Amino acid sequence: MVSYPARGVIRPVMNLIKLKEFSILKQLYLEEKLLRSSSENWCIINNGTKQPTIVMGVSGRPSELVNINSVIRDQIPVIRRFSGGGTVIVDNGTIFVTLICNKDDIPGLQPYPRPIMSWTGQFYGEVLREFGDFHLRENDYAFGSRKFGGNAQSITKNRWVHHTSFLWDYDVSNMDYLKLPMRAPEYRSARSHVEFLCRMKEILPSKSTFIEGTIETLGSHFSVRPIQSNAATNLSNISHPPSTRLLTRPELEQALLSASENSDTNSSIYAVP
Repeated sequence: MVSYPARGVIRPVMNLIKLKEFSILKQLYLEEKLLRSSSENWCIINNGTKQPTIVMGVSGRPSELVNINSVIRDQIPVIRRFSGGGTVIVDNGTIFVTLICNKDDIPGLQPYPRPIMSWTGQFYGEVLREFGDFHLRENDYAFGSRKFGGNAQSITKNRWVHHTSFLWDYDVSNMDYLKLPMRAPEYRSARSHVEFLCRMKEILPSKSTFIEGTIETLGSHFSVRPIQSNAATNLSNISHPPSTRLLTRPELEQALLSASENSDTNSSIYAVP
């Protein structure tokens, strides 16, 4: 169950940034800088991003995760973010929620991937308690057996970040830019993207219902302090070189070439003499 501060206990402050159609690349820059350069707690909620964009984990390999020819042809940006986790394509139908916390500000929570994932699963279970059959399935948020939220984390000595891309809606054609991952959760059962994913809009009445429910639940754990969005975006001036970056076209072309060369080598190995 979600733990709440005891009555009379002063809740730690959580700075709340609400954005709309903010660049996901700039958001990731901001998150990384707040994680590493700030000593405060932050929640960032971004309602959509304008341009369809692929976001990979820090160790993601484009040749294994994306259909590079299509991505280059249609000029789809590909970002390698600073955190782990899988690959997603996001757009204006995605709701982003990020929690950046000091490790001691949630009583009893150990700063390791599984405990953090368990706590956030309980947190969103509280947000969504009146809607659908919510489950934390492996590292995904799902209604029943269909995923609607993908998660990633990064943990430092004293702080952690947990960020989620929630599929309020998605364009089926955009899923063609992604390959089926070589490593997939067991509950996926080799289903295609369309069979595996679901849209939150089919379960909840409105985006605002989810966003305001998230903020309300946040207030059960923290003293929420809203930050003006224009002031928030200026925080990106905090000096810290980001490891999050946009992959260049030459990098994507090289990944495609390397994948082709590896395929040719493997074919020659197994060719009948």
